[in-house]
Amino acid sequence: MGAMKVIYPGSFDPPTNGHFDIMNRAAAIFEELEIVIADNPQKKYLFSADERFEMITTMVAEYPNVQVTIWRGLIVDFAEKIGAKVILRGVRALSDFDYEFELSMMNRALNPRIETLFMPTDQKYFVLRSSGIKEVAMFGGDISEMVPTIVEQKLLARIGKQTQQT
Repeated sequence: MGAMKVIYPGSFDPPTNGHFDIMNRAAAIFEELEIVIADNPQKKYLFSADERFEMITTMVAEYPNVQVTIWRGLIVDFAEKIGAKVILRGVRALSDFDYEFELSMMNRALNPRIETLFMPTDQKYFVLRSSGIKEVAMFGGDISEMVPTIVEQKLLARIGKQTQQT
């Protein structure tokens, strides 16, 4: 049997310290970790897929067993394509779990060969939601403890531009 390949999908718009915590811990547990940036044409993102790719690639640069990919399609199709048997999802609270549980059931219906594992977020990052962080940044709040430095810089540059336009 080959190396245990795990995928960690998400929008990561923007990537937070909570996401980074899961990436760190997963990189230490699994032989191969593939971070999959969802790029859904139906969704409106603050950062383009390429910008999110650049931020995450910088964040995980020190891990030789971590790859980053942009994917436009069903996550189970990507898992199948690269031979991953496990989808990793971070969960913060019961409300996350409800949503993630439904998602895992749908993925299982689409491809029963792929399992979903849930990893609870470290309690330090319990309240970090990308949407909330964007809002704090928009109102000039301090986000330095919430996101990696590269994300903070890009977020302030982007939100700063948006705020000046209004």
